[in-house]
Amino acid sequence: MENNELQLIWRTVNSDIKQKSRDELDLLLSSKARQVFTEFLILNITAIPVCIGLMVWLLISTAHRIDDRLYVANNILLGSIVLFALFYVIREWYRFKRSKMDKPVKEWLETEINLLSKWLIGKYRRINFYIIPIIYILSVLSIHVYYSELYFTEVFRSDKFINEDMWGFIIFTPILFAILYYSLIKLRKHQINKLQFLKDLHDRLCNYC
Repeated sequence: MENNELQLIWRTVNSDIKQKSRDELDLLLSSKARQVFTEFLILNITAIPVCIGLMVWLLISTAHRIDDRLYVANNILLGSIVLFALFYVIREWYRFKRSKMDKPVKEWLETEINLLSKWLIGKYRRINFYIIPIIYILSVLSIHVYYSELYFTEVFRSDKFINEDMWGFIIFTPILFAILYYSLIKLRKHQINKLQFLKDLHDRLCNYC
């Protein structure tokens, strides 16, 4: 690929760029791509302390209510899901950090695009939409039952739950889910637009090779 061809590609990203060498343009292209990939990881990275905090809560609350089998089962199920999510987030972050630019920009970009495509438009693209409601319900049960100071089955038969708490769940849960899913859909559209940018950049690299 000649310098002027790389120059033409890069002008689609930054119209003010001055004439640079091939190595410099390669570095700029990879840097721009990495900026986009970093955006994909920000949400995952912020999920790490949330998952860790939730795991600490589950350990403490389970230890205090170890004699309530249903409560313990609820916490174990929730903990398993959170551990899976935490493992996935850390694995993706670690994989990205280990990603080396020891290959041509086009090949490196193609590898990263394929991985992001599996996440955003692949078979498991809707997994967040299924897991989040489950985590929410199990978390609410864990917190509510713990502070009620009743056994798991007794909570839902108590007058307080029937007359007060249940109506709070019925009213606020749909509102919370509506806000949450709206945010997820907006975020997913933004991420898909970024993915399309990377694909366009890769296509230009292929066309000018």
